[in-house]
Amino acid sequence: MAQPQVLFNYTGHLPECPTWNAQENCLYWTDILENEIHRYNIASKKHDVIQFSEEVGCFALCETGGFIVALRSGIYLTNRTGLITRKVCDNPNNPTLARFNDGGTDRDGRFYAGTFWGPGDYNGALLCRVDNDLTPHVIQHDIHGANGLAFSADKKWMFTSDTPNRVIYRTPLDKQGEPGKREVFKRFEPGQGIPDGAAIDEEGCYWTALFDGYRIARLSPDGDVLEEYQLPVRCPTMVCFGGDDMKTLFITTTRENMDNGEVAERPLSGAIFTLKVAVAGMPKLKFKVNE
Repeated sequence: MAQPQVLFNYTGHLPECPTWNAQENCLYWTDILENEIHRYNIASKKHDVIQFSEEVGCFALCETGGFIVALRSGIYLTNRTGLITRKVCDNPNNPTLARFNDGGTDRDGRFYAGTFWGPGDYNGALLCRVDNDLTPHVIQHDIHGANGLAFSADKKWMFTSDTPNRVIYRTPLDKQGEPGKREVFKRFEPGQGIPDGAAIDEEGCYWTALFDGYRIARLSPDGDVLEEYQLPVRCPTMVCFGGDDMKTLFITTTRENMDNGEVAERPLSGAIFTLKVAVAGMPKLKFKVNE
C-alpha cells in the first residue's frame, strides 16, 4: 500500500482548498488564516504566494483566468495576481461571526462556498451558491462548519460535511442542480476523527480528510470505509486529485491551535502530502461566467 509523501519543504498555518490545474501542472491552495493563495509548479518546483487583505476561505479557478474567491466580507472575482475586479456578493452570514470555509465548483461550473460559525453556540453557518450569471443563492442552513463539498459524476448528488457535528450529508439534486432534502451519509463517533474536506473518484467513492484523526479515508457510495491511510500529523484538512493521470491525491494539513510541544513532536503539521492511488479522481471544473 502506498504511503503519503511530503510534496515539498513547506508548512502553513491553515492550508485548505487544494485545487489542481492540469494546464499549468500546478497545485493551488489557500492558507486561510494567513490570507493567502499559493501556487506550486510540480515540474519547476516554483512556489508563489498571492496575498489578500482578508481570510481566504475557499476559491475556484475561473475559465477566463484569475479566481472567484470567498473572503470573509464576501465573494469576489480577481485576476491572476489577486487584484479584485468585481464584487459578486456580501457574506450572507454576519462576517464578524462567520468566515467562509470550504467550497468549490459543481459539474456545471457553479461556485459553492460554505461558512464556519465562529461562536459555536448553535448551527449558524450556511452554504451558498454563485450561479454562472453571478447570482448568489443561500441553499442550506443549520450548519456549524461547512466542509466536505463534492459532487457525483452523474450530477445527482451533492456531498457536504459538518465537521464539528461529525457528520457527512448527501443531498439529491434535480436536473437543474437544485438541492432537495439532505440526508445523513455517515456519522463519526468521538475519537474517530471528524470529516473535513473531500473529493470524489471515478468509482463514486468519497475521500474525506479526518481532522483530529491522523488519517484520510475512502468511503463507498453507501458510506462504508473501504481504505484508510495514516498521516504523521493529527489534522488533515482537505484532499483533491491531480497529476497527469489524476491518480495523485493531494492532502492539506494544519497546525492551527497547536502548542509548541505538538508542533515539535509533529513538525510536518501544516505540510502538504501526496498519495498515489489506484482509481483516478474527478477533476475540479473551473468557474464559468455567462454574462
